[in-house]
Amino acid sequence: MNPPSDLRVPSSLPRQVGAVIVGAGFAGIAAALALRSEGLSDFVILERGASIGGTWRDNVYPGVACDVPAHLYGLSSHPWPEWSRTFAPGAEIRAYLERIVRDEGLDRHVRLGAALTGAEWDGDAWAVRSAHGDVRATHLILAAGRLTEPLIPEIPGLADFPGPVFHSARWDERIRIQGARIAVVGTGASAVQLTPELARRGADVTLFQRTPAWIVPRRDRAYSAVERTTWREDPGALAALRDELYVEGEARFASRSGDPIAATEARELSLAHLARQVPDPALRAALTPDYAFGCKRVLLSDEFYPAIASGAVTLVPSALAAVDDDTLVAATGARHRADVIVLATGFEAARQPYARLVTGEHGVTLDEHWSGGMTSVGSTLVHGFPNLFVLNGPNASLGHNSAVLIMEQQAAFAASLIAAERPVRVSLDAEAAYTAEIAERAAGTPWLDGGCRNWYTDPRSGRLTLLWPGTVADFRDRLARVRDDILHPALTASLF
Repeated sequence: MNPPSDLRVPSSLPRQVGAVIVGAGFAGIAAALALRSEGLSDFVILERGASIGGTWRDNVYPGVACDVPAHLYGLSSHPWPEWSRTFAPGAEIRAYLERIVRDEGLDRHVRLGAALTGAEWDGDAWAVRSAHGDVRATHLILAAGRLTEPLIPEIPGLADFPGPVFHSARWDERIRIQGARIAVVGTGASAVQLTPELARRGADVTLFQRTPAWIVPRRDRAYSAVERTTWREDPGALAALRDELYVEGEARFASRSGDPIAATEARELSLAHLARQVPDPALRAALTPDYAFGCKRVLLSDEFYPAIASGAVTLVPSALAAVDDDTLVAATGARHRADVIVLATGFEAARQPYARLVTGEHGVTLDEHWSGGMTSVGSTLVHGFPNLFVLNGPNASLGHNSAVLIMEQQAAFAASLIAAERPVRVSLDAEAAYTAEIAERAAGTPWLDGGCRNWYTDPRSGRLTLLWPGTVADFRDRLARVRDDILHPALTASLF
């Protein structure tokens, strides 16, 4: 169970505000700070949970941690010298977010247990309904994220399994791990963290792998007291570390996007890592991807391969096809008994759940507008939805660097337009042009042509809809041009 928050939040909602922010994770907190930096304080944050933290509140499975270096994963306005490790554990990240909300006095803007139930544009403003009451807002900022609703696969017999079945993002802390036969379904980022930790705690783990992942060394370590003291006493040293990590992240774009030399070097690094940690050739072959490096999310781990090579984890190199009472049946026909099933099967990322709740000026929901996959202008604005800003949504994810960097850019962009006190609308032509631009930049990359199925693309259209196909610097420049188009259309010959 999540530890109780010490935040003090109001219970009532105002009848009208300048902006409603939906979500109190990284994106929502970044949006609130950006509004405040523009001198705006007339906003509320609607959070469906009983506490803040978003992904880092929901995911409490054993071994949960970030796969972006901690000093790059934080908000640029709130550097934190006290991170314990290179890659922060989930509980530390959640505590970091709570600290910002408390220290910045944002808690008075937060309403907990206030799930969004609907939002309609009424011609002048957004009529927002929530489990906490209704509020009218001039602007609506959707900061609900893309990792909110677990993706539960349709597996025959799964509903009749006699033991506990749950998604990794809905971890059941009541289960006994020691001595339990636990089946983990999936080998994505969560499974790679969870699986070795379950084995370390004494579980008998069976891992169903539909597709192996490209995995590179993590090289995690604890920070020393001397390092933390240095960063605490010398903000310049802390800033320099963040800058160094940012440059390293930007450099990884080449290997993820298909640059032949960079991708070959990264692929060889991953294969060498596998060879060092898995001596058995048959097992090694089962763990070797057959698709391009970067096609799927590249994972970081120094513990996953050893857990499998040691025999502590039974690898089933096949998808889970069916469940027969307490027996799990692989697509190969192999059968394995289990006491617990953990679904590490990802999230409803391509089709955002909140989109069904938001209705624009033509009576069309955001989900209907996105029926062929998410579209936008500047990865933030949507045609037919005035004064709406979507953070961490269409083409706003990264495969090479910290996604927090993108969220901060979007938050600052939204706040600057809200502060300008003018209606924000984008044309259908502008949205089509931006969508075509994304498609042109994505053409020929591993994300589309790498021979894998990934969550970066929408299965309905095959378009790249989640990932931004460029660097963080590219995104910053592109968003600045969109802002100029909106604020100074006479100077830019804007489509808006």
